[in-house]
Amino acid sequence: MVDGIHVVYVKNRYSNYMSPWRKVLSFLNFVRLATQAAMKEKGVDMVYATSTPLTVGAIALFLRRMRGWRYVFEVRDLWPEFPIQIGAVRNPVLISMLRWLERRIYQRAEHIVALSPGMKEGVVKAGTPAEKVSMIPNMSKPDEFWAREKNEEIARQFGIDITKFNVIHFGSMGPANGLSYMIEAAKCLKDRGDDTVRFIFMGSGATEPVIKKQAEQYGLKNVSFIGRQPMTVVSEVVNLCDASITTFLNLPVLQTNSPNKLFDSLSAEKPIIVNSAGWTKEMVEKNDCGFFADPEKPSDLADQLLRYKDDKKTLERWGKNARRLSVEVYDKDILTVQVAEVIEKASARLTTC
Repeated sequence: MVDGIHVVYVKNRYSNYMSPWRKVLSFLNFVRLATQAAMKEKGVDMVYATSTPLTVGAIALFLRRMRGWRYVFEVRDLWPEFPIQIGAVRNPVLISMLRWLERRIYQRAEHIVALSPGMKEGVVKAGTPAEKVSMIPNMSKPDEFWAREKNEEIARQFGIDITKFNVIHFGSMGPANGLSYMIEAAKCLKDRGDDTVRFIFMGSGATEPVIKKQAEQYGLKNVSFIGRQPMTVVSEVVNLCDASITTFLNLPVLQTNSPNKLFDSLSAEKPIIVNSAGWTKEMVEKNDCGFFADPEKPSDLADQLLRYKDDKKTLERWGKNARRLSVEVYDKDILTVQVAEVIEKASARLTTC
């Protein structure tokens, strides 16, 4: 039981370190296991299928056909556009099949929830009526991330020098995150003789050993890796830092992303740094809670960090605006109501049919 919800786990191996084909096999195995588990359920009124990957929608399609269970589909990444643009899927036949599956899932859904304006646009471009799609972004967690006195014991445990300007990236460290961008920015700062800015990586993923090696080759002392940690520790470490950064490769599909770490950072009252020229850039600039750095120029990130690191007034304003945004717009207590309304309206339509 998790927050009053009965959660059924299936034993399926998955890791960010897997090769693309091993991931595909893992996805397909999850389809099999999850379908078997779902078929045992009784008294189902509605299925809420949340990607990624797209194959989660295939489970919903199967259950609709076999059991007549209608579903709402949540799009957390644009599939297959995401794996196509990063080069993970290149076979024309496979791409055609995945696009067909995407359209089919959207067509058969009672309603679709997209996590960003760009994702909604992508769903509509696939042939879905706009009125069938609601944009409900990821949710902030103000009760788990908040500004408070810095925990010096945690700082000592992870070797974080709180007298420096610490910029943190936490969460997934996959290819899409483009984390070498931060390593190059760190090198720029080193080359300029700066010793005041630190980059902290907290999390794990396939690119972690790659950027660790890159940092070692550059001889960087302004970069540290503290691995994957429990959420309570993540919250403490984020609170120790001075700004939070969310980076992605410079690809159109990644400009639609709705990353959890960004919303957690808003709650933590941290200035937000983004390098994706999509809706997150607009959000940060419109709400005056951080800055955008050119994804093709790590030197731009270095320049702006040097410009703002000692500007206490601006940093404090950005942090306050970030917290306000998390509470007034993205709080889970607000957005879960919107999700519930989507499900209730979809269910009500079925009842009247």
